Amino acid sequence: MSNTTDTDAGVDEGEGPTADGSGIVAPDDETPTWSERKQRTEGLARLTYEYFERARREDQDLRVESDYVERDVLAFPAWPHEMVRNLALTSFFVGMTVFLAAAMPPHIGPPANPSSTPAVILPDWYLYWSFGLLKLGPLNPDLALLGGKKLMADRTYGVLANLVVVGFIAIVPFLNKGAARRPVEQPFWAAVGVSGVVYAATISALSVKNLIPMDSHLLFDLTFLLPIVAACISYAVFKSMREGYMFELNRRYYRLRPPK
Repeated sequence: MSNTTDTDAGVDEGEGPTADGSGIVAPDDETPTWSERKQRTEGLARLTYEYFERARREDQDLRVESDYVERDVLAFPAWPHEMVRNLALTSFFVGMTVFLAAAMPPHIGPPANPSSTPAVILPDWYLYWSFGLLKLGPLNPDLALLGGKKLMADRTYGVLANLVVVGFIAIVPFLNKGAARRPVEQPFWAAVGVSGVVYAATISALSVKNLIPMDSHLLFDLTFLLPIVAACISYAVFKSMREGYMFELNRRYYRLRPPK
């Protein structure tokens, strides 16, 4: 018993805690810091520590050398500032909607006559482009092998045209894999988007050609001509703006992160 007591006392009084913090908790002046502990490790932990330390030092050096001035961003909490503002705006627009509905009620026409067909039958406005594709009968070719007959009916041809257009819209994101956020960064794909928007407008006008005071043949030609013209003009404008835009973008980037 005496030997055991002496040994324990020797450990408590003579040896003390080790420098790496093993065993008994070391005093504050002998406890290794986090950086010192990392310096004694090997393998993945050591590699990860060196990587983040080097990245931190390089970023700090670039910030010190750069003349870019960081600005503080003033923000407000969601409650009550943002919520009160949004509720006020929502109440205003709901009140305007109720007021207009009470002051100018919609006109209710006579009941429909089931025995007669209206002169003009149109879908909702957001489906005009699809309805216009059903009127592409003049593009349905007549085959001489079939004695001048068409391979398919005009309505079937219009349905296939809808499938082609929807398929093209679905495949465009897979063809364009760039990370551009502005049209000027990729003029070609921006021109494709402009042509698609213009084509949606022209094909919608073709769907209501009975209501447009214009020759139907001229309207049919403009349906496919205007998107091409719009695409060419858009590409030329974005291409001319690209050089100046990229120069300004690179200048701002290197001002923020100057090269070594």
